[in-house]
Amino acid sequence: MAAADDLRTVRDFVRYGVSRFTKARLAFGHGTSEALDEAAFMVLEALHLPVDDLSPWLDARLTAEERAHLADLIERRCTTRQPAAYLLGKTYIGGVPFRSDPRAIVPRSFIGELMAGELFTGGDFSLVPQPESVGRVLDLCTGSGCLAILAAMTFPNAQVDGVDLSPDALSLAAENVAEHELTARVRLIEGDLFGPLAGEIYDLIITNPPYVDEQAMAALPAEYRHEPSLAFAGGPDGLDIVRRILAEAPAHLTPGGGLICEFGTGKEILEAEYPHLPFLWLDTEDSEGEVFWLSAADLAVNADLRVINRMPR
Repeated sequence: MAAADDLRTVRDFVRYGVSRFTKARLAFGHGTSEALDEAAFMVLEALHLPVDDLSPWLDARLTAEERAHLADLIERRCTTRQPAAYLLGKTYIGGVPFRSDPRAIVPRSFIGELMAGELFTGGDFSLVPQPESVGRVLDLCTGSGCLAILAAMTFPNAQVDGVDLSPDALSLAAENVAEHELTARVRLIEGDLFGPLAGEIYDLIITNPPYVDEQAMAALPAEYRHEPSLAFAGGPDGLDIVRRILAEAPAHLTPGGGLICEFGTGKEILEAEYPHLPFLWLDTEDSEGEVFWLSAADLAVNADLRVINRMPR
């Protein structure tokens, strides 16, 4: 391949990757948001270098074998349109590595970013003032298991359940749990949302469920079509599963517990449909109005209203 002969350094391959990705008009969103970040991640990960800082390696000269590998990897990213995480078999959330392949969607979540901040690590503004007191956490739609694993790291005394409908996703999650040596604290369960959890109660429910609406599903870029559609499709307006979670969560929360949910861009729909719920919107550097928090007390109001609405009149 000509690129392998002409290019010599890490800097050369990052520049080449940016040019090829831009020309190919690739779609991003699987841990990176632009061609430069994608190229840097792919080059560093493929060379088994730390992915958090490109600068120390820019002028490092590469062996012929490394150059051939990088040239092939960049070409396959452009021609197959597979997410970089699938090509490399790994991605990261907040510096924590996770295996990634087509058994589950590529690990990425604003909730992962939030769990690393002060909202869940104690302090004056924390939603969970005492992380060490959290005894049980539920990760609904766990996929690759990334959020269940991050929850186990954030809440050191918690037992974590990760539930998913897909046995393929759970097989990948099991590998990630084992790799992080958390098999004693993270239990993986196959089932449809709360279906397999009768009588189970949690201090915290985390969920990043399918939330893509029908119109957006029809327009997904090629990169996203390599991922399981089951993990995306959320019904006509994208909120079918979110509604089910809101309806069923109250029965599975301790009185002092809460729910954090990432659901995409349906903020206006939810606020109009649930005017009695005081959604707390948790924005991140790259998101606004895509993650909400509701306490168990907030959700109990929702449950009480459902009971009232079912009463004969």
